[in-house]
Amino acid sequence: MPDLEPIASETPVPARKRPPRAAYALPTLFTAGNIFLGFLSIVRSIHGVLHFASNPTQAADDFEVAAKTIGLAAATDFLDGGVARLTNTTSEFGRELDSLADIISFGIAPSVLAYAWGVQFVTASEARVLDQFHRVGTFLAFVFLVCGAARLARFNISKNPIPRNPGKPNRKYFVGLPIPAAASMVAAVVYALGSFPITDLIPAVLWMMLLGLLSFLMVCTWRYRSFKDLNLLRPRSPLILVLMGGVIFAIWNWSQPVLVILASIYVGSGIVVRLAGIVRRNFPRPPVARPPTPNPETQLG
Repeated sequence: MPDLEPIASETPVPARKRPPRAAYALPTLFTAGNIFLGFLSIVRSIHGVLHFASNPTQAADDFEVAAKTIGLAAATDFLDGGVARLTNTTSEFGRELDSLADIISFGIAPSVLAYAWGVQFVTASEARVLDQFHRVGTFLAFVFLVCGAARLARFNISKNPIPRNPGKPNRKYFVGLPIPAAASMVAAVVYALGSFPITDLIPAVLWMMLLGLLSFLMVCTWRYRSFKDLNLLRPRSPLILVLMGGVIFAIWNWSQPVLVILASIYVGSGIVVRLAGIVRRNFPRPPVARPPTPNPETQLG
């Protein structure tokens, strides 16, 4: 009987090594920092209300710190998710904790800041008009909070969300405006306008219109780029490096206008993309007439 050759067994694929337990604490620390910054923003907004009557300059400083802490919380929230994906330490506990942190830092904190800075100190000649204005302002600040909470709940239960106007299949998108972006827009406007509270009626009405727009964008199904498909570990063009350096330099030297411009570009991107899609559907381009293909048989004849 001839000897049978042994069958070559496939090389076993090594299992991915589980990260150490200490690695899970790293994204949790960023989330804890997010919660602290949101809490600090709420406290400084309350201080701004208490200091305005006796020291308006100190009140403006309090509102400026409240706005800055919301912006820093948005940065820590971005680092939280990035670090978790980079270290492979994503977990259900981390997702739930991150959502609770977001409702504090990007829901309650900007709502309190929006009301305290843009509604609380508005004056009007008629007491009846002022009373109705405060009622509407309170309602819109609450609507911002509720829409932010709804946005987070929809994000948590969505497995593979598809926006109403889907984009390129190789890119990742958010369905609706993310709540950190909406909160950053509120903070950027407060910071750009010098953080001194609004006292005139007309600017306050415009401020409430912005709150209403942000609330709608959070619960709509329009497309917003998530940038989660960008891998910073891959080689990039030198132009990207120059652009990032230019943005950092501009923020460092002209932070007030640059931050509000960047926030406005992102918030407006979803509106522009949605309007462009409506225009393309209602006014399609006429088909381009192509020249007829010559028949080889007629050319030979």
